[in-house]
Amino acid sequence: MTNTAGIASTLVEVAIAAAVTMIAGVGWGILAGVLVAVFGGALGWMVGHVAYVSGTSSTVTARYYGLGRRGSVLASLIFAFMILGFLALENALLYYGTLFMFGWAPSLLNAVLIYGVLTAVWILLTIYGMKAVQRTSIILLIAFVVLTVTMATVALANSPLSLGDILGAGPIGGTGNEMANFGLVISMLAGSAGALALVDADYARYARSTRDVGILAVGGAIMIDIIVVILGAVIVHASANSVTDFLTRNPAAAETQVGESVADKVSWMIANNTGAYFVIIFGIVGFILMYVAQVKAQVLNTYSGSLSLVNLVEGLTGKSPSRLSAVIAGNVVALLMISGNILGLLASFLGVLGVSTTALAGVIIADYFIVRKRKSVIGNETEAVNWAGVVSVVLAAVVGSVLSETRITPLGFLVSLVIVLGLYPILRNFVFRAPKYPVEVVDPLHGELV
Repeated sequence: MTNTAGIASTLVEVAIAAAVTMIAGVGWGILAGVLVAVFGGALGWMVGHVAYVSGTSSTVTARYYGLGRRGSVLASLIFAFMILGFLALENALLYYGTLFMFGWAPSLLNAVLIYGVLTAVWILLTIYGMKAVQRTSIILLIAFVVLTVTMATVALANSPLSLGDILGAGPIGGTGNEMANFGLVISMLAGSAGALALVDADYARYARSTRDVGILAVGGAIMIDIIVVILGAVIVHASANSVTDFLTRNPAAAETQVGESVADKVSWMIANNTGAYFVIIFGIVGFILMYVAQVKAQVLNTYSGSLSLVNLVEGLTGKSPSRLSAVIAGNVVALLMISGNILGLLASFLGVLGVSTTALAGVIIADYFIVRKRKSVIGNETEAVNWAGVVSVVLAAVVGSVLSETRITPLGFLVSLVIVLGLYPILRNFVFRAPKYPVEVVDPLHGELV
């Protein structure tokens, strides 16, 4: 649970939480967080249970339940897009936070220096320091929680607003339609919830029981969708005046932020420079703790991303690349995402993430619980491509994305899940039926293996 909760307690999740409560209002944002926590916790528990039964990571689990050996390449693509996207987002937020701390302006030289150092650190820690990160995961999680709670307390103490005022704050921005805003923020939170459900499976394979799977899944969901949402809302709303005063008194720092007016710059910082809040409130101590808190998440992102790339290459070529090459490749992909301005496309990224991850989780759940009726795969009982699963996931993801992007409904992730759960059993039982496999059993009369 310290891993799933730890990977959820990051700068990007604080940024998402702040954006959610700004778009829908704090009360509606927290309600959305509670609803998505229930959804994400249940989804993660079910996917995690299948991984626990099979003893494999999420992408490898999809080989046996839903997609087939080569079909699981689709799972690897989805997972790699997800986890390496978060690796890129966190790096971008650390980059802007570092620039703000030292008063540097964005430049190619600074980008090469900061991103180069970050990339080297994540690679080295993933290869040589994974055990140390795992052992200190609970300490790093506690450090992040204590830091953010203290930040919220200090910001609240220095704010003219009371806690009641903040919890009752209405939307700032958004579409102007209360229910449309509510649907939008649910979609944003669901992107992370679907991602966390697949990460749950990576750690569920080490669980001692399915009850433990539930603890790690529900614990992570509570952290990402409730605790971080509340803390993010308090920090951003309570420190608004402090951030405004800081930028007004420090025009050089204000010049490095995007926007015409100071108010525009503060709005831009909420989603793009969350680390600046750590610096403004706590100075150098906040800056150091910001990095300490991010270490666990970035190493876990790199580790999980490398697993997905290994499965991707193995599915395409039949050969397994080395761990070092997969870790390096994952960080290179993250750098390419940063160059494509993934931080500026955060809402779109979360939308695509939501429909694709819930579709993938859905096909694993449908195969194990509905089609197989909780019966485990026997031996190497897998086909090359399970076309029922591949068609279901692709169709569901496309339909969910189109409905979201055309604003027919912001709940594309839910549509995607429903399509997979309904379509996959039909295709598997009547169109793309599972092949019959020979099974070795002991002849009870002669005691021979037949």
